[in-house]
Amino acid sequence: MRRFVSLFLVGLVVWGWVALAQQEVPPGRIAIEFWHAFRGALGDLTQQLIDKFNQSQDKYWVVGVYKGSYTETMDAAIAAFRAGKPPHIVQIFEVGTATMMMSGAIYPVYQLFADTGVPFNPDDFIPGVKGYYSFPDGRMAAMPWNSSTAVLWYNKDAFRKAGLDPNNPPRTWAEVREAAAKIKAAGAAEIPLSCAWFTWTQFEQFGAIHNIPFATRANGFDGLDAVLTLDHPVYVRHLANLIEMSKEGLFVYGGRDSAPDALFPSGQAAMLIASSALLARVKREAQFEWGITYLPYYDDVVEKPYNSIIGGAALWVLKRPGATLEEYKGVAEFFRFISSPEMAGWWHMQSGYVPVTFGGYEYAKSQGYYEANPGADIAILQLSREPTTENTRGLRLGYLPAIRVVIYEEVEKAFQGQQSAEQALKNVVARGNALLREFEALYK
Repeated sequence: MRRFVSLFLVGLVVWGWVALAQQEVPPGRIAIEFWHAFRGALGDLTQQLIDKFNQSQDKYWVVGVYKGSYTETMDAAIAAFRAGKPPHIVQIFEVGTATMMMSGAIYPVYQLFADTGVPFNPDDFIPGVKGYYSFPDGRMAAMPWNSSTAVLWYNKDAFRKAGLDPNNPPRTWAEVREAAAKIKAAGAAEIPLSCAWFTWTQFEQFGAIHNIPFATRANGFDGLDAVLTLDHPVYVRHLANLIEMSKEGLFVYGGRDSAPDALFPSGQAAMLIASSALLARVKREAQFEWGITYLPYYDDVVEKPYNSIIGGAALWVLKRPGATLEEYKGVAEFFRFISSPEMAGWWHMQSGYVPVTFGGYEYAKSQGYYEANPGADIAILQLSREPTTENTRGLRLGYLPAIRVVIYEEVEKAFQGQQSAEQALKNVVARGNALLREFEALYK
């Protein structure tokens, strides 16, 4: 899978250069190129944030360029770096962390601030978020920005139609299945239950809240020689349950990554396990009363669920040939701006991503946000459960985006009846471990 890392997407690179050229930079401003993966409601918010920075000072001008999905954005950045024309800043999803740290392409955030002299306090960031994007010695490699976790979204109107209490959402998987059956029987929604980002929500997040390893070596944090443990009996049981629910019409596999997101705000799905950052879209599109609750768990596996882990992405600074110190100072000033209490709080309240700084959280509280929006703090509370274990810190595995593709391929065969849940996950482990060994050989 070295091809995944080295893929030279010439079309995307050229498109990025043209897009930048077509955006007018005011005379006298120093242009900062920022590639991101947001469109729709989140894309609009991203541009608003960029506009706020551009209007806050008269020296720098950040130009935002949409580059496609998370994977497409990462591929485009790698191609641009190889071509010698990378952006100053690129948004990379959390599963690309190990690859970025090993790539030799990055200008670490801790070094950026030291070199430019822009004030910066890493202790302002929430530890669980900061730690995910830091080197083993604690120095920050990337700027945390859009961090999320998975939650259960539910349609209160559909719950009422099915005779369910809209203020008492299901807590366990047994209760989810019971609610789905009632929704189906009442015809309260076309789809009782679905989920977005299947690999993230049903394996990575699922493993964390049940304190089950996704891989050895503390999910990869402790070494490149990690091996996958997705053939664990609880993972097999869970996938088998979802397959059975699918056959009964209680669960619908809606596709890969964010493709199923639309099922909830459209009203098609009564319940959807998805990112907390779906908030902006739900607010804009949903024509029904909705709620947010914690991820369901198997209460015979754990008495109380453990903390979930972050998803989303961080902002990485790339080594850009010919870039001046003044340009990088503009990058540092942009980072300082977006991590200020007011902006971090604004981004959190508008997008649904969790606040990445203590100041952002306090700012949201001071605005009465959580009192006015019951459930808006679910993601934060779920991330903050204690104690944290080596299974709940997150994942740092090489070629994790490619491993996710392997999981999708094998799981989809299982949903199509071509293999059992047990066989699917055995195949995932075998194929995934081959990728891990290739990554280890490349960077050891």
